[in-house]
Amino acid sequence: MDNEFQKFFLESVPVICRKCGGKLFYEGNGTYKCHDCGETEMDDFGKIKQYLEKNGVTPAVQIAEDTGISINVINVFLRDGRLEIPEGSKIYIKCERCGCALRFGRYCADCTKQLAGEIKGAYYENMGQQPKVLPQSKDAGKMHSLENLKRRNRK
Repeated sequence: MDNEFQKFFLESVPVICRKCGGKLFYEGNGTYKCHDCGETEMDDFGKIKQYLEKNGVTPAVQIAEDTGISINVINVFLRDGRLEIPEGSKIYIKCERCGCALRFGRYCADCTKQLAGEIKGAYYENMGQQPKVLPQSKDAGKMHSLENLKRRNRK
């Protein structure tokens, strides 16, 4: 997320009750409840969820127009897997790596497997080595560089 979007996203989360000024607590699914007066408020996800429950499957452009929530925010929810595009839609989002059509998420299954393999390879590339025998010498437990150790062993 870029800084401008992060700022907008954080500002869309209700913190203070509009009715009484009390503190709002997260209830789940984008809903916040005031413990003082019981008033319920919603963040952008809650508004979209409520809209979809009332209106059924609707194009993102229409949701944006009717709720006032930007397409960029809706796309973030699609990328995070909080919303999904129904099967048979004319429009899908694209895999960020190969560009194939996706109903939700950032990467398709094939790209996810490839990325996981690359991460696993990078992880093992920097893996350390355990000693075969714990040293009992005067230098035991002291830090040294591999170059110094090699020089000592040559003597």
